[in-house]
Amino acid sequence: MYMKKPAAIPDDVLERVYQGNCTKEDALILLEGSPFELFELADALRANAVGDTVSYVTNQNIYITNKCAGNCGFCAYRTEKGYILSVEEILKKASEARKAGVAELCIQGGYIPEIDMEFYLEVIESLKANFPELCIHALSPMEVNYAAGISGISVKEALRKLKESGLDSLTGTSAEILSDRVRKIICPGKINTQQWIDTIKAAHKAGISTNATIMYGHVETIEERLDHIFTIREIQKETSGFTELIPMSFLPYNNRIGEKLLASGKFSSTGLEDLQLIAISRIILHTYINNIQATWVKLGKKLAQFALHCGANDLGGTLMEDQISTASGGNYGEYVSPAEFEWLIKSAGRTPMQRDTLYRKVEPVFPNRISPLPCFGKTKISSKE
Repeated sequence: MYMKKPAAIPDDVLERVYQGNCTKEDALILLEGSPFELFELADALRANAVGDTVSYVTNQNIYITNKCAGNCGFCAYRTEKGYILSVEEILKKASEARKAGVAELCIQGGYIPEIDMEFYLEVIESLKANFPELCIHALSPMEVNYAAGISGISVKEALRKLKESGLDSLTGTSAEILSDRVRKIICPGKINTQQWIDTIKAAHKAGISTNATIMYGHVETIEERLDHIFTIREIQKETSGFTELIPMSFLPYNNRIGEKLLASGKFSSTGLEDLQLIAISRIILHTYINNIQATWVKLGKKLAQFALHCGANDLGGTLMEDQISTASGGNYGEYVSPAEFEWLIKSAGRTPMQRDTLYRKVEPVFPNRISPLPCFGKTKISSKE
């Protein structure tokens, strides 16, 4: 239990925080106070929830396509003349990933008329049949909605079929900021806030776990960030289906929204904002979601390591191939070895643990590998929309 009372935090706020009843007004008070007291409180809550264990997952991203019918203003990944992998090509990449010792296959891509629910089901079924020991973490609520529409079935039916095909976890992406005001600016072609919420709830009720994400640092307000996190908390109260929250800072390069921000003199979020969001997420979600990720590919390894003292308890994945962040100007690389994760975690005074998508402990396969196998080549893509 947290014993030392931060000097500037009112007693009633602390009491509500520890009971899991932090309000929006409490969160604003905490954000307006000393960041160090905010970090100290979040770190204490992290210790209460999960102890000193810091987890990470060995995973491979497989990009089905780099084409997309969307018009998101933050995307630098989509290209008009791109590729669509065949099931055989996807299986080949998965085989190479298994040889490298991954625990998770993360299947990503865009949404286009050429890819329907039947194709996704064939991909998931084939992967699960050939690699039953690997967690299949795939698709977003947007992709499910779009492919279900192409195939003429309901989202509920699509999720039931995905579960039966072997899908372990749906990604919580395409959330961005759960505010229709913001979504009309940055992703007007995507599902709206309520559709995202409904899809996530339907996935949880179908027995499919998801993570939750927030992409911040563009046109949203502080209150809209908080509203997003409270929305995640309300969903979790009802379904208990979220495994983690992944805060993702917006990368402003090579995309339409970023160009406008840079022209106005804004450069996404600051490092202090990044840490404050991780901390306030831990505080708001206390007793509801135990795992808060510090995303090294967005933050950089050193800031991600420091975030372990600000409420985070997970460093994400080894990410063999991260084409989306690098296309938007991310410059922290596309791979971190298990050995480096272990070093970063131990250097922060914590105990490392390899996990799978569902936060189950897994035994290391190649704990000392320091670079990805040569077979993990990149698919050439355009860095502009």
